[in-house]
Amino acid sequence: MATMEPSHKDAGREPLPPIPAKRYFTIGEVSELCGVKPHVLRYWEQEFTQLKPVKRRGNRRYYQHHEVLLVRRIRELLYNQGFTISGARNRLDEGLPEEAADSSVPTLDAVRAELLAIAALLRPEASTAAVLGN
Repeated sequence: MATMEPSHKDAGREPLPPIPAKRYFTIGEVSELCGVKPHVLRYWEQEFTQLKPVKRRGNRRYYQHHEVLLVRRIRELLYNQGFTISGARNRLDEGLPEEAADSSVPTLDAVRAELLAIAALLRPEASTAAVLGN
Protein backbone atom coordinates (compact mmCIF):
# COMPACT_ATOMS: atom_id res chain seq x y z
CA MET A 1 0.00 0.00 0.00
CA ALA A 2 1.45 3.36 -1.01
CA THR A 3 1.81 6.05 1.60
CA MET A 4 0.54 9.46 0.73
CA GLU A 5 2.57 12.57 1.42
CA PRO A 6 0.76 15.22 3.42
CA SER A 7 -0.74 17.95 1.30
CA HIS A 8 -0.16 21.61 2.02
CA LYS A 9 -3.58 21.60 3.70
CA ASP A 10 -1.94 19.51 6.44
CA ALA A 11 0.98 21.93 6.68
CA GLY A 12 1.34 23.97 9.81
CA ARG A 13 0.15 21.25 12.15
CA GLU A 14 3.67 20.31 13.24
CA PRO A 15 6.16 22.93 14.43
CA LEU A 16 8.92 23.85 12.00
CA PRO A 17 12.52 23.12 13.00
CA PRO A 18 14.65 25.99 14.34
CA ILE A 19 16.67 27.90 11.76
CA PRO A 20 20.41 27.26 12.23
CA ALA A 21 22.79 30.19 12.63
CA LYS A 22 24.25 30.14 9.11
CA ARG A 23 24.70 32.82 6.52
CA TYR A 24 23.36 30.92 3.50
CA PHE A 25 20.97 28.03 2.97
CA THR A 26 20.49 25.86 -0.12
CA ILE A 27 17.05 25.36 -1.61
CA GLY A 28 16.98 21.85 -0.13
CA GLU A 29 17.72 23.18 3.35
CA VAL A 30 15.06 25.88 3.04
CA SER A 31 12.62 23.25 1.82
CA GLU A 32 13.19 21.21 4.99
CA LEU A 33 13.23 24.21 7.33
CA CYS A 34 9.98 25.59 5.94
CA GLY A 35 8.03 22.47 4.99
CA VAL A 36 7.75 23.58 1.36
CA LYS A 37 9.00 21.59 -1.64
CA PRO A 38 11.80 23.07 -3.81
CA HIS A 39 9.57 23.47 -6.89
CA VAL A 40 7.13 25.50 -4.78
CA LEU A 41 9.99 27.74 -3.59
CA ARG A 42 11.04 28.35 -7.20
CA TYR A 43 7.43 29.23 -8.08
CA TRP A 44 7.14 31.60 -5.11
CA GLU A 45 10.28 33.42 -6.31
CA GLN A 46 8.34 34.36 -9.44
CA GLU A 47 5.23 35.42 -7.50
CA PHE A 48 6.78 37.30 -4.56
CA THR A 49 9.26 40.02 -5.54
CA GLN A 50 10.56 40.17 -1.96
CA LEU A 51 11.93 36.63 -2.29
CA LYS A 52 15.25 36.96 -4.12
CA PRO A 53 17.84 34.35 -3.18
CA VAL A 54 21.42 34.95 -4.24
CA LYS A 55 22.30 32.92 -7.33
CA ARG A 56 25.83 31.62 -7.71
CA ARG A 57 27.69 28.88 -9.55
CA GLY A 58 25.40 27.60 -12.26
CA ASN A 59 22.33 29.44 -10.96
CA ARG A 60 22.37 27.62 -7.60
CA ARG A 61 20.16 29.42 -5.12
CA TYR A 62 21.38 30.49 -1.72
CA TYR A 63 18.85 31.91 0.71
CA GLN A 64 19.75 34.19 3.61
CA HIS A 65 18.18 34.03 7.06
CA HIS A 66 15.65 36.81 6.36
CA GLU A 67 14.49 34.98 3.23
CA VAL A 68 13.93 31.77 5.21
CA LEU A 69 11.75 33.81 7.58
CA LEU A 70 9.93 35.29 4.58
CA VAL A 71 9.26 31.81 3.16
CA ARG A 72 7.82 30.79 6.53
CA ARG A 73 5.61 33.90 6.53
CA ILE A 74 4.39 33.18 2.97
CA ARG A 75 3.69 29.58 3.97
CA GLU A 76 1.72 30.77 7.00
CA LEU A 77 -0.38 33.14 4.88
CA LEU A 78 -1.09 30.62 2.13
CA TYR A 79 -1.43 27.35 4.00
CA ASN A 80 -2.68 28.32 7.46
CA GLN A 81 -4.56 31.59 6.95
CA GLY A 82 -6.07 30.67 3.58
CA PHE A 83 -4.76 33.62 1.54
CA THR A 84 -4.48 33.40 -2.23
CA ILE A 85 -1.11 34.17 -3.84
CA SER A 86 -2.41 37.64 -4.70
CA GLY A 87 -3.78 38.19 -1.20
CA ALA A 88 -0.55 37.04 0.43
CA ARG A 89 1.44 39.33 -1.88
CA ASN A 90 -0.77 42.27 -0.88
CA ARG A 91 -0.46 41.44 2.82
CA LEU A 92 3.34 41.30 2.56
CA ASP A 93 3.36 44.63 0.69
CA GLU A 94 1.27 46.21 3.47
CA GLY A 95 3.62 45.01 6.16
CA LEU A 96 2.55 43.77 9.57
CA PRO A 97 0.43 45.82 11.93
CA GLU A 98 2.59 46.88 14.88
CA GLU A 99 0.79 44.67 17.40
CA ALA A 100 1.30 41.56 15.27
CA ALA A 101 4.94 42.42 14.66
CA ASP A 102 5.54 42.92 18.38
CA SER A 103 3.92 39.63 19.34
CA SER A 104 5.90 37.60 16.80
CA VAL A 105 9.31 38.97 17.78
CA PRO A 106 10.78 37.29 20.84
CA THR A 107 11.67 39.65 23.65
CA LEU A 108 15.23 40.11 24.73
CA ASP A 109 14.40 38.44 28.05
CA ALA A 110 12.98 35.38 26.28
CA VAL A 111 16.05 35.06 24.06
CA ARG A 112 18.34 35.49 27.07
CA ALA A 113 16.42 32.83 29.01
CA GLU A 114 16.69 30.43 26.08
CA LEU A 115 20.43 31.07 25.79
CA LEU A 116 20.86 30.41 29.52
CA ALA A 117 18.99 27.12 29.15
CA ILE A 118 21.15 26.10 26.19
CA ALA A 119 24.32 27.08 28.04
CA ALA A 120 23.23 24.98 31.02
CA LEU A 121 22.70 21.97 28.76
CA LEU A 122 26.07 22.38 27.05
CA ARG A 123 28.10 23.08 30.18
CA PRO A 124 26.35 21.71 33.22
CA GLU A 125 29.49 22.06 35.34
CA ALA A 126 29.99 25.74 34.46
CA SER A 127 27.91 28.51 35.88
CA THR A 128 25.52 29.82 33.23
CA ALA A 129 26.12 33.33 34.50
CA ALA A 130 29.83 32.90 33.74
CA VAL A 131 29.04 31.64 30.24
CA LEU A 132 27.05 34.77 29.41
CA GLY A 133 29.45 37.10 31.20
CA ASN A 134 27.32 38.05 34.21
